[in-house]
Amino acid sequence: MNFQQLRYVRAAVKNDLNLTKVAGELFTSQSGVSKQIRELETELRVDIFVRRGKRLVGLTPAGESAAQVIDRLLQEAENLKRLSDQFAQGDKGRFIIAATHNQANFVLPRLLVAFGELFPKVEVELLQGSPNFVVDALVRGEADIGVATEALDANPHLETHPCFTWQHVVIAPEGHPLLGLNDVTLADIARYPIITYNAEFSGGARVVEMFEEAGLEIDLRLRAMDADVIKTYVRLGAGVGIVAQMAMVGRPCADEPRIVPGSERLFGSSVTKVALQKGTLLRNYAYRFAAMLAPHLDPDVLSGKRRAPQSAPPPQIAPFTQRHDLHLER
Repeated sequence: MNFQQLRYVRAAVKNDLNLTKVAGELFTSQSGVSKQIRELETELRVDIFVRRGKRLVGLTPAGESAAQVIDRLLQEAENLKRLSDQFAQGDKGRFIIAATHNQANFVLPRLLVAFGELFPKVEVELLQGSPNFVVDALVRGEADIGVATEALDANPHLETHPCFTWQHVVIAPEGHPLLGLNDVTLADIARYPIITYNAEFSGGARVVEMFEEAGLEIDLRLRAMDADVIKTYVRLGAGVGIVAQMAMVGRPCADEPRIVPGSERLFGSSVTKVALQKGTLLRNYAYRFAAMLAPHLDPDVLSGKRRAPQSAPPPQIAPFTQRHDLHLER
């Protein structure tokens, strides 16, 4: 038995039993992958995979258990390497963050600048995509931490922590009738074409559900992944926008859409979270960055150096409007 055989099994499971993908990912041949897996099964004296001809079509009951053990073994081997790096390289290394567009654009910039001053020898890579992309990057080991609002809590392989709360706001171009209302309602907004997020981004699905629950039909004119795109179309008069409030914090540009007063109370509250893969040891600077995102976190507790207090009160999660360390001056 060797680690390469274990890696082939893990890669086969993660790539939906597609050995062509496994071979490409691990820079080997498909026949080599099959041979190594067969040799491991012979040594273990159990079949890990169900086969149909030469194709893998599923995991046997023994294979289900073996795959979990293999995952833990490889994770601990990777942790041992990271532990070595902690002492050999200190605060030098590579740090990969997976985040949704809004978080990357409006939440992380000031933190990453401050992080760069603390850890100038750390190379940071920022991966952007949907919440599901963030989850996949973490689970596949392609990112160290993830930052998003949706999807993180639903995955059992991730440990998630709240960072701050935020609301959606309605935006409209200067001079729009909604800007003159004192007590705006969903019915008022539904009178105009609406531009908001795709269903899987930044609570886009929830925004539409709020109108449906109120019995209101809306003219959903455009969906987009990014608040800057939404603001562009609002600026051009295509409709009113519904965006995350972090996209509107700071001094606005001359022609930037304005927030409709009172609209922040219409769509409920959302929570941005930071996530790490359970059981994975990260470099010290990764835990420090997570604590910068969520100040109630203790980097030593996150890393396992220290146990969390038994009777600690629930953390106080600040709203984004009070997280001035995250606000961009525009």
